[in-house]
Amino acid sequence: MEGRAERSLDLVAAARKAIGGAIFGQELVVEEALVTILSGGHALFVGAPGLAKTLLVETLGRVLGLHANRVQFTPDLMPTDILGSEVLEEGADHRRAFRFIKGPIFAQLLMADEINRASPRTQSALLQAMQEYHVTIAGQRYDLPRPFHVLATQNPLEQEGTYPLPEAQLDRFLMQIDVPYPQRDAERRILIETTGRARPAPEQVIDAVGLMDIQALVRLMPVGASIVDCILDLVRAARPGEGDAEITRHIAWGPGPRAAQSLMLACRARALIQGRLAPSKADVLELAAPILKHRMALTYSARADGETIDAVIERLKQRFG
Repeated sequence: MEGRAERSLDLVAAARKAIGGAIFGQELVVEEALVTILSGGHALFVGAPGLAKTLLVETLGRVLGLHANRVQFTPDLMPTDILGSEVLEEGADHRRAFRFIKGPIFAQLLMADEINRASPRTQSALLQAMQEYHVTIAGQRYDLPRPFHVLATQNPLEQEGTYPLPEAQLDRFLMQIDVPYPQRDAERRILIETTGRARPAPEQVIDAVGLMDIQALVRLMPVGASIVDCILDLVRAARPGEGDAEITRHIAWGPGPRAAQSLMLACRARALIQGRLAPSKADVLELAAPILKHRMALTYSARADGETIDAVIERLKQRFG
């Protein structure tokens, strides 16, 4: 066990360094993306265009040795465009039979670009896959490759012609990762290093089998009773009627048990990324916002008063800090 853990720590550190060599100035975003994948989950990236969200997904696929596909979501995209469809073929003996042609969802890393541009019907095509890791076409089950991760992007600026993701689908994302503009020094580096000669692609550090072994290790990492209680207390405090009335009066609905499960796994993964074999309270507080923010909603009066989910979560964290 000890040797396995040391090898995993070395691989994760090497992967983070390789990704950081291609993505400048987004260290927290890279860390949260790795936390999501090591936890075996899916992530929703929210940020303005041109902030390297697509490049990050491509880099993750290359460094982690995963087969990656990308789907550009549009209003006219149909579920079969993602899942695949059956076609009628005629063989050499003139007998006809249906053959299933797999769609782009049959990948280990699926980038769903601007997912909120697709209709609810198409968005729901991802629900079964994200939760059950298989799809059903014409009554036939088709298992997806393992590991399987959906990394979706959402543009928060242009909302005309978009369809907000339903709460049931948002809850399937382990975390919402906000992608900010880079700092000046990072943007200067981007400007210099990406407008000259083509840069070499990052090298593969881990393969799919190795990644699944690390994911299994994450689930075996010990979590102290105090950390378990901290996770439970924090998640339950974000629910109307259970936490501090001064805070929860702003919350229309709060996170369910899946939020606590996600926070437990993510804390273990973050500890591993930072070279530790057990999570701490700092991990819980650091990951509270990306785990909870898409699993909560403000009341109408709170929105009218200018309240934000981030501010509510920050006050929750201060109570446990």
